[in-house]
Amino acid sequence: AMCLPNGPEMAVAFLGVVCAAACAPLNPEYREREFEFFLEDLQPKALILMAGQVSPARTVAEKLGIRILEIEAVTDGPAGTFAFSVEAPPTSGESPQISEDDIALILHTSGTTSRPKMVPLTHKNLCASADSVQQMLGLTREDRCLNIMPLFHIHGLVAAVLASLSAGACVICTPGFYAPRFFDWIQECRASWYTAVPTMHQAILIRAMEHRDIIHSHPLRLIRSSSASLPPQVMEELEKTFDAPVLEAYGMTEAAHQMASNPLPPRPRKPGSVGPAAGPDIGIMDEAGKLLPAGERGEVVIRGANVTRGYLNNPEANASAFVDEWFRTGDQGYLDPDGYLWLTGRIKEIINRGGEKISPREIDEVLLDHPAVAQAVAFAVPDPRLGEDIAAAVILAPAMIANERQLREFAATRLADFKVPRLIVIVDEIPKGPTGKIQRIGLAERLDLRPLAVPGSSTDRAIVLPRTPTEQWLSGLWAEVLHREELSVYDRFLDVGGDSLLATLLLSRVREALDLEVSMIEFFDAPTIYDQARVIEDLLLIQSDEQTQGADGAKDS
Repeated sequence: AMCLPNGPEMAVAFLGVVCAAACAPLNPEYREREFEFFLEDLQPKALILMAGQVSPARTVAEKLGIRILEIEAVTDGPAGTFAFSVEAPPTSGESPQISEDDIALILHTSGTTSRPKMVPLTHKNLCASADSVQQMLGLTREDRCLNIMPLFHIHGLVAAVLASLSAGACVICTPGFYAPRFFDWIQECRASWYTAVPTMHQAILIRAMEHRDIIHSHPLRLIRSSSASLPPQVMEELEKTFDAPVLEAYGMTEAAHQMASNPLPPRPRKPGSVGPAAGPDIGIMDEAGKLLPAGERGEVVIRGANVTRGYLNNPEANASAFVDEWFRTGDQGYLDPDGYLWLTGRIKEIINRGGEKISPREIDEVLLDHPAVAQAVAFAVPDPRLGEDIAAAVILAPAMIANERQLREFAATRLADFKVPRLIVIVDEIPKGPTGKIQRIGLAERLDLRPLAVPGSSTDRAIVLPRTPTEQWLSGLWAEVLHREELSVYDRFLDVGGDSLLATLLLSRVREALDLEVSMIEFFDAPTIYDQARVIEDLLLIQSDEQTQGADGAKDS
């Protein structure tokens, strides 16, 4: 297993491991509880970390007796060069014999069951998918991909890294997506294309007008989008802004990423469609397992060289996932007469939060660990920027008291930030379907929950200007991040175009400027400039008191 930050060392370490063993990259943002589950499930021979890397993964590995291998970047060598900081374990001296059917990559995929499934992908799976991406994009040795996707995700590993290598091309591995640096990277690295999720494209568009000179002097050959549905309006704006074709693709972990993709010109790109099959065969199947003709709606099924042979140690999941030779994706859609795939919904209940696939059952179980919670069910709620965000309905135990903030803070200690519900509603009863079962799909509508953020919904509001230095500084920061000039200190962040992606950017600016950690929960519980100024001032006062006490203690000693 490896838990490394994004960058060239992560990419090279992945390539090195798969030449001799199966590799399981893990998200560095996981909490200790999550690392415990994944490392116990994987039973790895070793865990690769950066030297000195502070991570709960280290704590868990030590507790489980998993060998830790530390690497250090070699700064005066080519990008991605690293050395082991301790002596590597002894080897036989013989190069391992790897075949195309050996497992190269293991990723966990979210599911509606309590236990995420392990997806093994062979060398054949990965090469087939990478070749498909390379062919659909027409990549050559002259291309330079700017990778802003996380490398613990199938999208970044296959579409950016392996597809580029398949073409003998160059891939630039950034530290991760950071919208303010995107255009500088394009210029510095002379990128010819990039691949991203829709929320990243939207954040890039917000800043595009400030960087028209770079867009014109360093034109992109193409832009690719995958992992979540790309709104047609965003596709149109991207093509207009960059004067380059935008290719929306459809992928999933079990298919080693790519399944369908819109093609390059002169073939048509259809906004709203994920394009024709681009790798595996694609069919539409009814509930009885019969393949349907063009135009009829059913479940999307796939088969081909890039499709996994089945989940590890999970015969029950395999029995339900495969019908003869076809893998059931859990997505609903239809093929048009030209063979283009149109997705119309999801049969599975996984929440797709801006491209991050999240198991609602995992969130249920965390909330149910709270002593005040009797019942909990997590589900998707519409979000105009992320597509979906996470909500949860909770029934409290008799005579117990808890509020939304307390439950979200509890969840935040056990879940990665992107999995913590943005909204928790405390109800007397959770609506059920006709059979008496709780149905996550459609629960937001049955609870009458509206989209969490509606940009520009603050109308006819009074403008109250900032009065304190902290309010003035925050107001300027909001204006910069939101690209709005007219802000009131009582405007709510979500009502003036903000969302969790932009909140993350704003909090990083606060951390850089003030050396102050403000949590996402504190941010959304103090949604206005006025409220946030009070929180920051209180935290700065606490920080100052701690520093004073530390200095007094040093004098006494």
